[in-house]
Amino acid sequence: MYSFESRVRYSEVDESRKLSVTGVMNYLQDCSTFQSEDLGMGIDYLRERNRAWWLSSWQIAVERYPKLGERITVSTWPYDFKGIYGYRNFTIRDEAGNYLVKANSIWFFFDTAAGRPVRATADDIRGYGVGEAKLPMEYAPRRIELPQEYSEGEPVLVVNHHIDTNHHVNNARYVEIAREALPEAVKIRELRVEYKKAATLGDVMIPHISRQEDRYTIALCDREKSPYAVVWLRVEL
Repeated sequence: MYSFESRVRYSEVDESRKLSVTGVMNYLQDCSTFQSEDLGMGIDYLRERNRAWWLSSWQIAVERYPKLGERITVSTWPYDFKGIYGYRNFTIRDEAGNYLVKANSIWFFFDTAAGRPVRATADDIRGYGVGEAKLPMEYAPRRIELPQEYSEGEPVLVVNHHIDTNHHVNNARYVEIAREALPEAVKIRELRVEYKKAATLGDVMIPHISRQEDRYTIALCDREKSPYAVVWLRVEL
């Protein structure tokens, strides 16, 4: 297990003075990035070998959003590697050790020169280990079913602040864009994301929004209705 401690900053909270959904996702992504960098297998290492770990799906369940100034511990560990895929859990805990957030993620290994997924070798995963047990939580399928009926939200142009070091829209930005298409009062308790294809600078994403009781499905699509990402949200009524 790899962990780091932090304190919730003012720049990370929403209007309720609690860590935002984007803040939660950023902490989780930072944790796995820190682990790779500390192992000497981070961004520079992968670029030299024309490799990258790209995210296929998220499942994040929030028990409680930590408040401004609260001290938290963020942890991650891979629990399996199979072929092109890596499977990784995450947690955020408070000072008493209580779980605030539990998450599961599925990643795939990518050959950036050939433009296709490749199997991860023993050398590609050295140091990570798979000795930790799989986190107890209710695991959802990677794929998210698309409803037949939906309404269209306002198109969103991909601009510079959406882009990360892979020159794609950052994983958390898709959730931000989906969240902006919903009513302001919505409080997210669980989210899932299935990443279909990478959006890049200048692309336009059109939200296709569906709702069933306390659940929203938002497909962020191109003009041909092909999704870049599908975001599923369970909200507090």
